[in-house]
Amino acid sequence: MEDIEIAKMTEIKNINEIANKLGIREELIEQYGKYKAKIDLKINKELENRQNGKLVLVTAINPTPLGEGKTTISIGLTDALNKIGKNAVGVLREPSLGPVFGIKGGATGGGYSQVIPMEDINIHFTGDIHAITAANNLLSAMIDNHIYSGNELKIKNVTWKRCMDLNDRQLRKINTGLSGEKNTKERVDGFDITVASEIMAIVCLSKDLEDLKRRISNIIIGYNEDNQKVTAKDIKAEGAMTVLLKDAIKPNLVQTLEHNPVLMHGGPFANIAHGCNSIIATKMGLKLGDYVVTEAGFGADLGAEKFLDIKTRAAGVIPNVVVCVATIKALKYHGGMDIKEISTESIDYLKKGTDNLLKHISNIKNVYGINAVVAINKFNIDTENEINCLKEILDRNNIEMSLVECWGRGSEGAVELANKVVGLAENNGNINYPYDLSDSFKTKIESIATKIYGATKVVYTEIAEEKIRKFENMGYGKLPICISKTQYSFSDDPKNLLCDKPFDITVRDVEIKAGAEFLVVYTGNVITMPGLPKVPAAEKIDIDNNGNIVGLF
Repeated sequence: MEDIEIAKMTEIKNINEIANKLGIREELIEQYGKYKAKIDLKINKELENRQNGKLVLVTAINPTPLGEGKTTISIGLTDALNKIGKNAVGVLREPSLGPVFGIKGGATGGGYSQVIPMEDINIHFTGDIHAITAANNLLSAMIDNHIYSGNELKIKNVTWKRCMDLNDRQLRKINTGLSGEKNTKERVDGFDITVASEIMAIVCLSKDLEDLKRRISNIIIGYNEDNQKVTAKDIKAEGAMTVLLKDAIKPNLVQTLEHNPVLMHGGPFANIAHGCNSIIATKMGLKLGDYVVTEAGFGADLGAEKFLDIKTRAAGVIPNVVVCVATIKALKYHGGMDIKEISTESIDYLKKGTDNLLKHISNIKNVYGINAVVAINKFNIDTENEINCLKEILDRNNIEMSLVECWGRGSEGAVELANKVVGLAENNGNINYPYDLSDSFKTKIESIATKIYGATKVVYTEIAEEKIRKFENMGYGKLPICISKTQYSFSDDPKNLLCDKPFDITVRDVEIKAGAEFLVVYTGNVITMPGLPKVPAAEKIDIDNNGNIVGLF
């Protein structure tokens, strides 16, 4: 049975009932129909003296084409914590249309651990990503209009790109300004996917509307004839851009299949952006619930690293426990097993692949100093021998493990994990950082590359070296870093799954995001505008004569 069919079989409650469960007054809820709502930021004033709940961060091993089910586990854990009597709130990212119509599909969980209404959430939801797209492209339009109208700021090099929330490789590099109109300047340009836009990062890292506008003002759009930065404030775009985002900055409230509350807000990818939902939603959830279950995109080397090194510093909140999701079939794949043979029992491939999991757990426990538990998303093809082998390996390494079956059983399938999370979360939320903000950019990059990825060294291209010096001289040296890297490997080579031989990380370029307040470090061949696969998911998505969507998963 498809996820969408399971979702449609479930009775969905009016969103006011879910808000009432959290103690949110009706006047602070802005309904988008019966089943979705935004929460007015005025609630933050009422909640400011409440004690924070416990924060649970869900991450995973390096992803594979098989899918690990990180969002499914996050939702199942939220339901299970509520089932054992805890007041738990899920705080997740919003889906991007790129993966929905591409290769990955929707991002609302699966089976009996889903967030609903899944069709609405996966398609347009409350329009947040569209608002971010509009704000991004308004800035582009105002930049080019300024140049057309006389270029008072003497802009010579425009670094700001347009964006759209779809996978379209044709737009990665384009020529613009070809109309031939007087004063129109031709140039080579390109599009990013919206989730890679600096506006998305700014929305997710802002503390409130005032902070949002401040950050937008600081966006660097390019450089003038004297090689001095030009900002969105110089273009006088910050006010109108903030207006477009006035509703997008408010968290969205939805529910799980078991009618537990979920805040969904923001959706940056973790391989090309910082991979975490908004600070506003996370902090709001911590005031509303005893436990908050949140996730970070892709593997722990990307999403969790950025959550811990970027988001915790900006938000002032630290996870009490980290859940690392894995599947036995994914571990065998990381051990070198052919994907066509993955359903065959193999202890040897499992043992090899477990090194990937152990490295992630070691990073969480030994580098960051945070308690961790492994959640194995169980499949029917998993054999008893494989489960016992994995458990023995983790026991030897003093790592907690829980078999999770929430896809097929809902909250009941994650109760053991919930109880282990409660036990491990009884710490004070301390953290050790792999680098200090006062370190040089190179030291920060090399700390992540060697400590988190396990690289031998970092190699820089000439352009990366030049830009690092430039941005440090401009006064941005104390910002954290956001490394853009393949999600499939600890290295910058997506085919190097084992990482069992020494490898280097090559930094090909860097870019300052002065509004988001981090340095983006580009490695390998990571692309900020994905393309569709040969057979995109869009080919299977349809709607019948009664208005029912089919093929969405």
